[in-house]
Amino acid sequence: MKTLVIHPEDSTTWFLNRVYENIENLTLITGNVSKNEVKSMIRDHDRVMMMGHGSPGGLFSVGQFPSTTNNGYIIDEEMVELLKEKDNSVFIWCNADKFVERYDLKGFYTGMFISEVGEAMYCGLPETKQPEVDESNFGFVDIMGECVDTDPKTMHFIAKSKYGELIDHNPVAKYNHERLYVNQ
Repeated sequence: MKTLVIHPEDSTTWFLNRVYENIENLTLITGNVSKNEVKSMIRDHDRVMMMGHGSPGGLFSVGQFPSTTNNGYIIDEEMVELLKEKDNSVFIWCNADKFVERYDLKGFYTGMFISEVGEAMYCGLPETKQPEVDESNFGFVDIMGECVDTDPKTMHFIAKSKYGELIDHNPVAKYNHERLYVNQ
């Protein structure tokens, strides 16, 4: 299976590389390609994994993709028709659920996902400290890295089960755990 990973280079999401670091037959895009080139790569790959910062409108380019200066996204409604052809995509960004559900895309995805102390405060967890965020982040990506070569339903089951082991003592993990989804 040929996997395309779109992960805009950003020091605040570098930990996500653990999700895909052991995938064979991987094409990684971190920036410096046009939207048309990304479209072509989506067409040419069996699976697309998209991760980083985002919103209900899509995955932010965080200034890494030259052709996205007009709307700030590398993955947005322009990519929907191509993504509809895939049944095993992975969408890991804040509020990816709104994007995936709006367009009825298939795969594993996250809702609002706390990956920084500031986000925890915004999401109603004002007492959050960096070690809790780190435990949640690295617990999540390590689990995802273990099951990354499974189908979305299995990936969701494993993520919910194993990441769920943190929820009794880590409020960030509890918050994120409630926002892991699959659509098949």
